[in-house]
Amino acid sequence: MKKKRVSKPYWEMNAQELAEATAEFDREFVADTCTPLTPEMKARWEAAKRKGTGSKRGKGWTVISVRIEMDVLARSDALAKKMGISRAWSSPRP
Repeated sequence: MKKKRVSKPYWEMNAQELAEATAEFDREFVADTCTPLTPEMKARWEAAKRKGTGSKRGKGWTVISVRIEMDVLARSDALAKKMGISRAWSSPRP
């Protein structure tokens, strides 16, 4: 289903324009029109489910709070940006 481009914000529409713009949401039993996933879609779904947020080396991650001076944080952010990594990135251990 293609989405229609809204010509103006909903709050500026009159009742008829608003009804036309939102008509697609008035249908009932939309789930009945669903079809099984194609092999490509299923592969993408399975890949998304496999993506973990835990560590590949240990027992996972935990978030901690640490006080750090602003200039040290700014320098570490600048270094991470220069290296093309995030502040939270950690290098693999041998």
